[in-house]
Amino acid sequence: MQLAQKLLKDDLDRIEGCFRQYLTSDVPLIRQMSDHILSSGGKRIRPVLLLLCVRLSGYAGDHQYALASIIEFIHTATLLHDDVIDGAPLRRGQVSANAAWGNEVAVLVGDYLFARCFELMVDFCDRRIMKVLAGTTSLMAQGEVVQLMNSGDLSLDEERYLSVVRSKTAALFSATCRCSAILGQLPRDREEDLAAFGMDLGVAFQLVDDALDYVADQNESGKLLGRDLEEGKMTLPLIHALRRCLTEEREQVSVIFSKEHLHADDLGFVQNLITRYDGIDYTRQRASYYVKQAIARLAAFPDSLARQALVELAESATHRRY
Repeated sequence: MQLAQKLLKDDLDRIEGCFRQYLTSDVPLIRQMSDHILSSGGKRIRPVLLLLCVRLSGYAGDHQYALASIIEFIHTATLLHDDVIDGAPLRRGQVSANAAWGNEVAVLVGDYLFARCFELMVDFCDRRIMKVLAGTTSLMAQGEVVQLMNSGDLSLDEERYLSVVRSKTAALFSATCRCSAILGQLPRDREEDLAAFGMDLGVAFQLVDDALDYVADQNESGKLLGRDLEEGKMTLPLIHALRRCLTEEREQVSVIFSKEHLHADDLGFVQNLITRYDGIDYTRQRASYYVKQAIARLAAFPDSLARQALVELAESATHRRY
């Protein structure tokens, strides 16, 4: 994302200021958690995506900064709630908010972030953007429920899994790009191109995350290996391995999912299974497919630095090590 960071440095600095401005509160605990959330940083993929698509769309106003804050707050609120559901001890290499302050506080601050989004939308967004973001937030919540329903379901196939990925993760990428097009008042066909670009990119990012959960360097990623397995989540590396493995291997995975706690030997067995049946390589290949598809969505837009940066951003999805 070097080109994007170079193009957007001043804009990203301004957005970080907006985050702090919009998360002010008279409640000390909310201020403490807000500082914790902001200091944990993150890649800010969605704000970067918004700013690049806004440039591509030709928008020259200031509402992009509030919109970037809204989208990042939606994302952060879902992370807070996800960590409570998953019992995650870490987030971005730091102690997670739920581990530091407890599940009740984490849920309530997540609710506060959603409430701030509503306030900001009323102040800065037109009706079409509000409708897109409201519908996307609803879709993401439904995706979370379906993912929970799918926990430990060894019959889950790739199509059903990708349906969850599109609603739970990729939908916000797509909404980010669509809202940029609406800000820039692009014609509907170009709006659909950008929304499809975001959807494909979001799927690719999630697939790479699926692979990294089994192979990432914990010292670099700050994440615990095998969290998806421990949480009962069926992701593509394992889905692919299970459709190729022996019956007795599948039965062993079923036993592992039935355990209350994941042991090192269990993780090792599943990692070896995924390696033996090329689950990581297959997942990366599928991610590369979605990246190529995303880049093709930009064909109708004239060449520009913003378009070049979006292509670079998409290509970087499959190059992540952690």
